[in-house]
Amino acid sequence: MRIGSFSRLASGVLLLAGLSSAAFAQDSQSRLTGLQLSGDKPIQIESERLEVRESENVAVFSGNVSVVQGPTLLKAGRMKVYYLKDGGSAATGSANIDRLEVDGNVYVKSENQVATGDSATFDMATEVLVLSGKEVVLSEGENVIVGCRLTVQMKNGQAKLDGCKGGSSGGRVKMLLTPGSQNRQ
Repeated sequence: MRIGSFSRLASGVLLLAGLSSAAFAQDSQSRLTGLQLSGDKPIQIESERLEVRESENVAVFSGNVSVVQGPTLLKAGRMKVYYLKDGGSAATGSANIDRLEVDGNVYVKSENQVATGDSATFDMATEVLVLSGKEVVLSEGENVIVGCRLTVQMKNGQAKLDGCKGGSSGGRVKMLLTPGSQNRQ
């Protein structure tokens, strides 16, 4: 799996969560060729509950959260969307998003990539995505990378995967690359 694949997969998390403004999608499009997501595609969010705390500028989706945009799927136990205090409404989704917090067995799948972890955050101002957990697993076909904290700088597409401190891997990132696996997909 190429480092660029980290960025494309991480970008999928962001677009799924409702961050698909036209400007963001156009800026990210060159890094999203594998996901083929677009800011003009509808986003479907389903959950068992939606709680809007207008006074706190927060919307909380909880209970088997499922978010779909095009071929990309995000599943989690809960997704909190924090809005800026700029006069928009969290209830209607018209407010600008400040940050996202997703937790509870986070699973992201695109056409040929899967990422899993315990939680994820995305800060709109810095455009930094962090997927973390006891074990963060990124896979593309037979290729697998395992660590505990994936940090992606969306502005420049740089990604960093940190090992698990104190775990059985001794704080190291593990990678399994299968020769020729890119040609089989």
